[in-house]
Amino acid sequence: MSVTTVSRFINQNYGKMSDVTKEKIETVIKQLNYRPSASARRMRTHESKMIGVIVGDISNVFSSLLFSGIYEILQPLNYSVLLLNANNSSDEEHKGINRLLEQQIDGLIIQPSQNYFQNYQFVLDANVPFVTVDRYIKDQPKFIGKVTTNNGQASEAMATELIKLGYQKMILISSSTVETSAQIPRIDGFTKVAHHNAIPIINVNVTNHTNEWIANQIRKHVTKKPQKTALVSLMGPLLFKTLSAINMLHLSFPDDIGLTSFDDWNWAQFVGNGIDLIQQDPLKMGQNAASLLLEAIKANQPRIQLPPIIIPAKRISGHSL
Repeated sequence: MSVTTVSRFINQNYGKMSDVTKEKIETVIKQLNYRPSASARRMRTHESKMIGVIVGDISNVFSSLLFSGIYEILQPLNYSVLLLNANNSSDEEHKGINRLLEQQIDGLIIQPSQNYFQNYQFVLDANVPFVTVDRYIKDQPKFIGKVTTNNGQASEAMATELIKLGYQKMILISSSTVETSAQIPRIDGFTKVAHHNAIPIINVNVTNHTNEWIANQIRKHVTKKPQKTALVSLMGPLLFKTLSAINMLHLSFPDDIGLTSFDDWNWAQFVGNGIDLIQQDPLKMGQNAASLLLEAIKANQPRIQLPPIIIPAKRISGHSL
């Protein structure tokens, strides 16, 4: 049996290879416990079969569901998916990207922490295709794929609904430590509608603050009848903090205050009689991001024109407004 035949088997290039030959080679490989060298395989195929994924906060349920969607698409195609956590730090993100590039990844999916594309130009210069997901980069070229939620539109729709329900004040609960965030278009959406209708709106940034501090901020701005007030949590993890603050203040919803939130999975249906939600679909976002990246990899160049994909958020009805 020739070296060429064995090499073809290892690289799954079976051609007209007989079943008997394949069985013989497979038996010997198992006996020797042979594992092909990843670096050698890269030299032969010019592919590493590795995809890098960087998320902003790995502790967020959004990140887990996003990664699951990516993995569902890539794993059946024999890609290894390397997940790194930027910890919402531009420095950690930059280090993580460099580590992944050193691994000669075939492509990168990133939930960006920085606002300008020049901070990611070095990925393009390395000829590595990549796709952004969830967050916005202001000057991102059209040939770089992106997958987002319709954050602004969904926020405007919810703000309009609040006004129709008679709410006279909105308090946004936000938190961000990076330059770019999906919360930015959400704030813009609520603010646009509130200003158009002459409704007071307050943004409470709770970054690095305790639940007690949050409760005090809410107390300052909440007035019971006749002014009807709605609390808006701008992402799932903030809903926990908001609920804790409401409990500290001995408020009930919707009697004393209205409550709604962006969220990534429908656990809030079990709180009270259910919380009114704007629900993202991070699983679907991950699937679409992986599919976009595969298109760029297949084209064998990172500047392929990739259409942006917007996954609509769903309005989940509850009894908190």
